[in-house]
Amino acid sequence: MPTLCKPAVELPEYVITLEETLKFAEKTHAGKPQLPLALRLIKNTGVQKRHIVQPIEKTLRHPGLEERNRVFESESKKRCPAVIEQALANAGLTAEDIDAIIFVSCTGFMMPSLTAWLINTMGFRTDTRQIPIAQLGCAAGGAAINRAHDFCTAYPQNNVLIVSCELCSLCYQPDDDGVSSLLADGLFGDAVAAAVVRGIGGTGVSLERNASHVIPGTEDWISYAVRSTGFHFQLDRRVPGTMEPLAPVLRELATSHGRDVGNLDFYIIHAGGPRILSDLSRFLGVDQRMFRHSWATLTECGNIASAVVLDALRRLFEEDTMTPDANGIIAGFGPGITAEMAMGSWRVESPSIHEDLFRQAVPVSL
Repeated sequence: MPTLCKPAVELPEYVITLEETLKFAEKTHAGKPQLPLALRLIKNTGVQKRHIVQPIEKTLRHPGLEERNRVFESESKKRCPAVIEQALANAGLTAEDIDAIIFVSCTGFMMPSLTAWLINTMGFRTDTRQIPIAQLGCAAGGAAINRAHDFCTAYPQNNVLIVSCELCSLCYQPDDDGVSSLLADGLFGDAVAAAVVRGIGGTGVSLERNASHVIPGTEDWISYAVRSTGFHFQLDRRVPGTMEPLAPVLRELATSHGRDVGNLDFYIIHAGGPRILSDLSRFLGVDQRMFRHSWATLTECGNIASAVVLDALRRLFEEDTMTPDANGIIAGFGPGITAEMAMGSWRVESPSIHEDLFRQAVPVSL
Protein backbone atom coordinates (compact mmCIF):
# COMPACT_ATOMS: atom_id res chain seq x y z
CA MET A 1 0.00 0.00 0.00
CA PRO A 2 1.21 3.58 -0.65
CA THR A 3 2.31 5.38 2.51
CA LEU A 4 1.71 9.05 3.32
CA CYS A 5 4.82 10.18 5.19
CA LYS A 6 5.25 12.99 7.72
CA PRO A 7 4.43 16.42 6.25
CA ALA A 8 6.62 19.49 6.59
CA VAL A 9 4.92 22.84 7.24
CA GLU A 10 6.13 26.43 7.24
CA LEU A 11 4.08 29.22 8.80
CA PRO A 12 5.18 32.72 7.66
CA GLU A 13 6.88 35.02 10.13
CA TYR A 14 4.25 37.77 10.33
CA VAL A 15 1.53 37.09 12.90
CA ILE A 16 -1.86 38.69 13.43
CA THR A 17 -3.83 37.87 16.60
CA LEU A 18 -7.57 37.72 17.12
CA GLU A 19 -7.47 41.00 19.04
CA GLU A 20 -5.62 42.72 16.21
CA THR A 21 -8.04 41.33 13.63
CA LEU A 22 -11.01 42.73 15.53
CA LYS A 23 -9.36 46.14 15.84
CA PHE A 24 -8.53 46.30 12.13
CA ALA A 25 -12.11 45.28 11.21
CA GLU A 26 -13.59 47.91 13.53
CA LYS A 27 -11.35 50.62 12.07
CA THR A 28 -11.67 49.66 8.40
CA HIS A 29 -15.44 49.07 8.40
CA ALA A 30 -16.58 51.48 11.11
CA GLY A 31 -20.25 52.38 10.91
CA LYS A 32 -21.24 49.50 8.60
CA PRO A 33 -24.50 47.87 9.76
CA GLN A 34 -23.14 44.35 9.27
CA LEU A 35 -19.99 44.99 11.33
CA PRO A 36 -21.36 43.89 14.75
CA LEU A 37 -22.50 40.54 13.32
CA ALA A 38 -19.17 40.04 11.55
CA LEU A 39 -17.24 40.78 14.74
CA ARG A 40 -19.28 38.19 16.64
CA LEU A 41 -18.67 35.60 13.93
CA ILE A 42 -14.92 36.32 13.92
CA LYS A 43 -14.79 35.92 17.70
CA ASN A 44 -16.60 32.60 17.40
CA THR A 45 -14.15 31.12 14.87
CA GLY A 46 -11.84 30.06 17.68
CA VAL A 47 -8.86 31.37 15.67
CA GLN A 48 -6.40 32.94 18.09
CA LYS A 49 -3.69 33.85 15.61
CA ARG A 50 -2.75 33.55 11.95
CA HIS A 51 0.47 33.81 9.97
CA ILE A 52 0.80 35.99 6.87
CA VAL A 53 3.57 36.52 4.30
CA GLN A 54 3.66 40.32 4.51
CA PRO A 55 3.41 42.86 7.34
CA ILE A 56 -0.20 43.68 8.11
CA GLU A 57 0.20 47.21 6.76
CA LYS A 58 1.02 45.81 3.31
CA THR A 59 -1.68 43.16 3.56
CA LEU A 60 -4.39 45.75 4.18
CA ARG A 61 -3.46 47.69 1.03
CA HIS A 62 -4.47 46.49 -2.42
CA PRO A 63 -1.72 47.21 -4.96
CA GLY A 64 -3.64 45.53 -7.79
CA LEU A 65 -3.99 42.00 -9.11
CA GLU A 66 -0.75 42.09 -11.09
CA GLU A 67 1.36 43.03 -8.07
CA ARG A 68 -0.39 40.54 -5.80
CA ASN A 69 0.22 37.72 -8.23
CA ARG A 70 3.87 38.77 -8.52
CA VAL A 71 4.11 38.49 -4.72
CA PHE A 72 2.46 35.07 -4.86
CA GLU A 73 5.04 33.84 -7.35
CA SER A 74 8.05 35.28 -5.51
CA GLU A 75 6.88 34.08 -2.09
CA SER A 76 6.10 30.60 -3.45
CA LYS A 77 9.57 30.28 -4.93
CA LYS A 78 11.15 31.60 -1.73
CA ARG A 79 9.27 29.41 0.72
CA CYS A 80 8.50 26.09 -1.01
CA PRO A 81 12.03 24.65 -1.48
CA ALA A 82 12.93 24.40 2.23
CA VAL A 83 9.57 22.81 3.03
CA ILE A 84 10.00 20.33 0.18
CA GLU A 85 13.52 19.41 1.33
CA GLN A 86 12.18 18.68 4.81
CA ALA A 87 9.31 16.58 3.45
CA LEU A 88 11.76 14.57 1.34
CA ALA A 89 13.97 14.04 4.38
CA ASN A 90 10.93 12.94 6.41
CA ALA A 91 10.25 10.30 3.75
CA GLY A 92 13.88 9.21 3.47
CA LEU A 93 14.02 10.19 -0.21
CA THR A 94 15.73 12.69 -2.51
CA ALA A 95 14.38 14.77 -5.38
CA GLU A 96 15.60 12.14 -7.87
CA ASP A 97 13.32 9.55 -6.22
CA ILE A 98 10.15 11.54 -7.01
CA ASP A 99 8.08 10.48 -10.03
CA ALA A 100 5.25 13.03 -9.84
CA ILE A 101 4.65 16.40 -8.18
CA ILE A 102 1.15 17.51 -7.23
CA PHE A 103 1.03 21.27 -6.58
CA VAL A 104 -2.12 22.73 -5.02
CA SER A 105 -3.10 26.34 -4.41
CA CYS A 106 -6.23 28.46 -4.76
CA THR A 107 -4.62 31.81 -3.85
CA GLY A 108 -2.50 32.68 -6.90
CA PHE A 109 -1.92 31.71 -10.50
CA MET A 110 1.17 30.69 -12.45
CA MET A 111 1.66 29.21 -15.90
CA PRO A 112 3.70 27.15 -16.23
CA SER A 113 2.87 25.76 -12.82
CA LEU A 114 5.38 26.04 -9.98
CA THR A 115 6.07 22.35 -10.67
CA ALA A 116 8.12 23.30 -13.75
CA TRP A 117 10.22 25.73 -11.71
CA LEU A 118 10.77 23.09 -9.02
CA ILE A 119 11.95 20.55 -11.59
CA ASN A 120 14.38 23.09 -13.06
CA THR A 121 15.81 24.30 -9.74
CA MET A 122 15.63 21.48 -7.18
CA GLY A 123 17.10 18.47 -8.94
CA PHE A 124 13.90 16.62 -9.82
CA ARG A 125 14.16 14.42 -12.90
CA THR A 126 13.09 15.91 -16.21
CA ASP A 127 10.57 13.09 -16.69
CA THR A 128 8.76 13.96 -13.42
CA ARG A 129 5.02 14.19 -13.98
CA GLN A 130 3.38 17.52 -13.19
CA ILE A 131 -0.11 17.57 -11.66
CA PRO A 132 -1.22 21.10 -10.68
CA ILE A 133 -4.60 21.44 -8.93
CA ALA A 134 -5.91 25.00 -8.76
CA GLN A 135 -9.69 25.06 -8.35
CA LEU A 136 -10.64 22.73 -5.51
CA GLY A 137 -9.99 25.25 -2.75
CA CYS A 138 -9.77 23.77 0.72
CA ALA A 139 -10.66 20.28 -0.60
CA ALA A 140 -7.44 20.21 -2.65
CA GLY A 141 -5.34 18.89 0.25
CA GLY A 142 -7.49 15.78 0.47
CA ALA A 143 -7.67 15.55 -3.33
CA ALA A 144 -3.87 15.69 -3.61
CA ILE A 145 -3.52 12.83 -1.14
CA ASN A 146 -6.09 10.80 -3.06
CA ARG A 147 -4.55 11.45 -6.47
CA ALA A 148 -1.12 10.51 -5.08
CA HIS A 149 -2.69 7.32 -3.72
CA ASP A 150 -4.18 6.57 -7.15
CA PHE A 151 -0.85 7.26 -8.89
CA CYS A 152 1.13 4.99 -6.58
CA THR A 153 -1.50 2.28 -6.90
CA ALA A 154 -1.14 2.40 -10.68
CA TYR A 155 2.67 2.60 -10.44
CA PRO A 156 3.51 0.72 -7.23
CA GLN A 157 7.22 1.57 -7.09
CA ASN A 158 6.72 5.30 -7.72
CA ASN A 159 6.76 8.20 -5.24
CA VAL A 160 4.67 11.38 -5.32
CA LEU A 161 5.46 14.76 -3.77
CA ILE A 162 2.52 16.91 -2.64
CA VAL A 163 3.09 20.66 -2.29
CA SER A 164 0.47 23.06 -0.91
CA CYS A 165 1.12 26.81 -1.06
CA GLU A 166 -1.80 28.82 0.30
CA LEU A 167 -1.20 32.57 0.69
CA CYS A 168 -4.76 33.52 1.58
CA SER A 169 -3.79 37.00 2.78
CA LEU A 170 -3.05 37.96 -0.85
CA CYS A 171 -6.77 37.60 -1.56
CA TYR A 172 -7.83 40.23 0.98
CA GLN A 173 -10.26 42.70 -0.58
CA PRO A 174 -10.48 45.93 1.49
CA ASP A 175 -13.61 47.14 -0.29
CA ASP A 176 -15.63 43.96 0.34
CA ASP A 177 -17.75 44.49 3.43
CA GLY A 178 -20.32 41.70 3.22
CA VAL A 179 -20.63 39.42 6.25
CA SER A 180 -19.07 36.40 4.50
CA SER A 181 -16.11 38.49 3.30
CA LEU A 182 -15.54 40.02 6.75
CA LEU A 183 -15.71 36.57 8.31
CA ALA A 184 -13.14 35.27 5.80
CA ASP A 185 -10.85 38.19 6.70
CA GLY A 186 -10.73 36.84 10.25
CA LEU A 187 -10.56 33.13 9.43
CA PHE A 188 -7.97 32.41 6.72
CA GLY A 189 -4.20 32.24 7.21
CA ASP A 190 -1.10 31.54 5.11
CA ALA A 191 0.97 28.35 5.06
CA VAL A 192 3.23 26.21 2.89
CA ALA A 193 3.16 22.44 3.36
CA ALA A 194 4.56 19.38 1.63
CA ALA A 195 4.44 15.61 2.05
CA VAL A 196 5.55 12.52 0.17
CA VAL A 197 3.45 9.48 -0.67
CA ARG A 198 5.80 6.53 -1.11
CA GLY A 199 4.80 3.59 -3.28
CA ILE A 200 7.02 1.26 -1.25
CA GLY A 201 8.33 1.71 2.29
CA GLY A 202 8.00 4.66 4.62
CA THR A 203 6.39 5.30 8.00
CA GLY A 204 3.01 6.97 8.25
CA VAL A 205 -0.53 6.46 6.99
CA SER A 206 -0.85 3.46 4.70
CA LEU A 207 -3.48 4.65 2.21
CA GLU A 208 -6.04 1.93 1.63
CA ARG A 209 -9.17 3.44 0.08
CA ASN A 210 -10.29 6.87 -1.11
CA ALA A 211 -13.50 8.49 -2.30
CA SER A 212 -14.93 11.78 -3.54
CA HIS A 213 -18.41 13.22 -3.08
CA VAL A 214 -20.20 16.34 -4.30
CA ILE A 215 -23.36 17.56 -2.56
CA PRO A 216 -25.81 18.24 -5.42
CA GLY A 217 -26.95 21.80 -5.96
CA THR A 218 -24.27 23.46 -3.83
CA GLU A 219 -21.70 24.48 -6.46
CA ASP A 220 -22.22 28.20 -5.76
CA TRP A 221 -22.06 27.96 -1.95
CA ILE A 222 -18.27 28.48 -1.84
CA SER A 223 -16.86 30.38 -4.78
CA TYR A 224 -14.61 33.09 -6.14
CA ALA A 225 -15.96 36.04 -8.06
CA VAL A 226 -13.04 36.81 -10.39
CA ARG A 227 -12.86 40.55 -11.01
CA SER A 228 -10.27 43.09 -12.11
CA THR A 229 -9.10 43.31 -8.48
CA GLY A 230 -8.59 39.55 -8.18
CA PHE A 231 -10.36 36.78 -6.29
CA HIS A 232 -13.37 37.81 -4.20
CA PHE A 233 -14.35 35.06 -1.74
CA GLN A 234 -18.06 34.24 -1.52
CA LEU A 235 -19.54 32.03 1.19
CA ASP A 236 -23.17 31.01 1.49
CA ARG A 237 -24.65 31.01 4.99
CA ARG A 238 -25.71 27.38 4.49
CA VAL A 239 -22.13 26.08 4.27
CA PRO A 240 -21.68 25.40 8.01
CA GLY A 241 -24.63 23.00 7.83
CA THR A 242 -23.06 20.73 5.22
CA MET A 243 -21.72 18.22 7.72
CA GLU A 244 -25.17 16.72 8.19
CA PRO A 245 -25.35 15.37 4.60
CA LEU A 246 -21.61 14.59 4.51
CA ALA A 247 -21.46 12.57 7.74
CA PRO A 248 -23.36 9.59 6.20
CA VAL A 249 -20.94 9.66 3.25
CA LEU A 250 -17.97 9.31 5.60
CA ARG A 251 -19.81 6.62 7.53
CA GLU A 252 -20.50 4.63 4.35
CA LEU A 253 -16.87 4.89 3.23
CA ALA A 254 -15.71 3.48 6.55
CA THR A 255 -18.36 0.76 6.56
CA SER A 256 -17.44 -0.33 3.03
CA HIS A 257 -13.89 -0.70 4.28
CA GLY A 258 -14.94 -2.79 7.29
CA ARG A 259 -14.52 0.04 9.80
CA ASP A 260 -16.79 1.89 12.24
CA VAL A 261 -16.38 5.60 11.55
CA GLY A 262 -17.33 6.40 15.14
CA ASN A 263 -14.55 4.23 16.56
CA LEU A 264 -11.34 5.04 14.70
CA ASP A 265 -7.93 5.74 16.15
CA PHE A 266 -7.29 9.04 14.36
CA TYR A 267 -9.26 11.69 12.46
CA ILE A 268 -7.59 14.26 10.21
CA ILE A 269 -10.43 16.62 9.28
CA HIS A 270 -10.41 19.89 7.36
CA ALA A 271 -10.71 22.70 9.92
CA GLY A 272 -12.94 24.99 7.89
CA GLY A 273 -14.43 26.49 11.02
CA PRO A 274 -15.58 25.50 14.50
CA ARG A 275 -19.07 24.42 13.46
CA ILE A 276 -17.66 22.10 10.79
CA LEU A 277 -15.66 20.26 13.44
CA SER A 278 -18.29 20.31 16.18
CA ASP A 279 -21.13 19.21 13.88
CA LEU A 280 -19.12 16.41 12.30
CA SER A 281 -18.08 15.03 15.67
CA ARG A 282 -21.74 15.07 16.73
CA PHE A 283 -23.10 13.45 13.58
CA LEU A 284 -20.40 10.76 13.63
CA GLY A 285 -20.72 10.16 17.36
CA VAL A 286 -17.04 10.98 17.94
CA ASP A 287 -15.61 12.78 20.98
CA GLN A 288 -14.39 16.23 19.91
CA ARG A 289 -11.02 15.45 21.50
CA MET A 290 -10.44 13.00 18.66
CA PHE A 291 -10.38 16.05 16.37
CA ARG A 292 -7.72 17.74 18.53
CA HIS A 293 -5.17 18.08 15.73
CA SER A 294 -7.67 19.84 13.47
CA TRP A 295 -8.78 22.07 16.35
CA ALA A 296 -5.14 22.97 17.05
CA THR A 297 -4.58 23.92 13.41
CA LEU A 298 -7.69 26.11 13.42
CA THR A 299 -6.75 27.82 16.69
CA GLU A 300 -3.08 28.42 15.95
CA CYS A 301 -3.13 28.97 12.17
CA GLY A 302 -6.69 29.68 11.09
CA ASN A 303 -8.14 28.03 8.01
CA ILE A 304 -5.07 27.49 5.82
CA ALA A 305 -7.10 26.02 2.94
CA SER A 306 -5.57 22.93 1.32
CA ALA A 307 -2.70 22.89 3.84
CA VAL A 308 -5.04 22.16 6.79
CA VAL A 309 -5.02 18.36 6.47
CA LEU A 310 -1.23 18.31 6.08
CA ASP A 311 -0.71 20.47 9.18
CA ALA A 312 -3.14 18.39 11.23
CA LEU A 313 -1.38 15.23 10.05
CA ARG A 314 1.99 16.72 11.03
CA ARG A 315 0.61 17.19 14.54
CA LEU A 316 -0.49 13.55 14.64
CA PHE A 317 3.06 12.47 13.75
CA GLU A 318 4.58 14.73 16.39
CA GLU A 319 2.20 13.51 19.09
CA ASP A 320 3.81 10.09 18.54
CA THR A 321 1.00 8.00 20.01
CA MET A 322 0.09 5.84 17.02
CA THR A 323 0.80 2.12 17.09
CA PRO A 324 1.08 -0.18 14.05
CA ASP A 325 -2.30 -0.86 12.40
CA ALA A 326 -4.07 2.04 14.14
CA ASN A 327 -6.74 3.10 11.65
CA GLY A 328 -8.26 6.42 10.74
CA ILE A 329 -9.69 8.80 8.19
CA ILE A 330 -8.52 11.92 6.36
CA ALA A 331 -11.14 14.30 4.95
CA GLY A 332 -10.92 17.63 3.15
CA PHE A 333 -13.94 19.77 2.27
CA GLY A 334 -14.23 22.63 -0.18
CA PRO A 335 -16.06 24.23 -3.12
CA GLY A 336 -18.52 22.05 -4.89
CA ILE A 337 -19.46 21.32 -2.07
CA THR A 338 -16.78 18.66 -2.43
CA ALA A 339 -15.49 16.08 0.03
CA GLU A 340 -12.22 14.21 -0.59
CA MET A 341 -11.80 11.31 1.84
CA ALA A 342 -9.25 8.59 2.52
CA MET A 343 -9.12 5.59 4.83
CA GLY A 344 -5.79 4.31 6.10
CA SER A 345 -3.86 2.63 8.86
CA TRP A 346 -0.63 3.44 10.64
CA ARG A 347 2.42 1.76 9.20
CA VAL A 348 5.92 1.63 10.63
CA GLU A 349 8.66 0.85 8.16
CA SER A 350 10.44 -2.41 8.86
CA PRO A 351 14.26 -2.15 9.09
CA SER A 352 14.42 -4.98 6.54
CA ILE A 353 12.50 -3.03 3.88
CA HIS A 354 15.70 -1.54 2.50
CA GLU A 355 17.19 -5.01 2.10
CA ASP A 356 14.03 -6.15 0.30
CA LEU A 357 14.16 -3.19 -2.07
CA PHE A 358 17.83 -3.87 -2.78
CA ARG A 359 17.06 -7.48 -3.66
CA GLN A 360 14.30 -6.32 -6.05
CA ALA A 361 16.65 -3.88 -7.74
CA VAL A 362 19.74 -6.13 -7.94
CA PRO A 363 19.10 -9.77 -9.00
CA VAL A 364 21.17 -12.28 -7.14
CA SER A 365 23.28 -14.62 -9.32
CA LEU A 366 22.84 -18.30 -8.56
